[in-house]
Amino acid sequence: QVQLVESGGGLVQPGGSLRLSCAVSGIVFRVYAMGWYRQAPGKQRQLVATITDGGSTNYADSVKGRFTISRDNAQNTVDLQMNSLKSEDTAVYYCNADVQTTRVRMNYWGKGTLVTVSS
Repeated sequence: QVQLVESGGGLVQPGGSLRLSCAVSGIVFRVYAMGWYRQAPGKQRQLVATITDGGSTNYADSVKGRFTISRDNAQNTVDLQMNSLKSEDTAVYYCNADVQTTRVRMNYWGKGTLVTVSS
């Protein structure tokens, strides 16, 4: 079935950059909106950025001007370029996609990738 796999997480120093990638695989007819969410220790999961199939983007206020979300519709991938990273960005980042399969349209989640911002 449909699977979302994130990559690119790791340890980075404050002020540094990191690029996350997410690939959608399986029998996929179409991928609509995609997004990145994160969950820090002791915190609720929150939206980071979303992008529609038409390319419209939305960002959480906390990451505006620092993060950029992009997608490749031909490859069914979505990336998150993270610049000027802060310790507050430390979290597990999850990829999300609204996917049309043979029978249904539903949201799928990746397993998450850990981003740690620390000196």
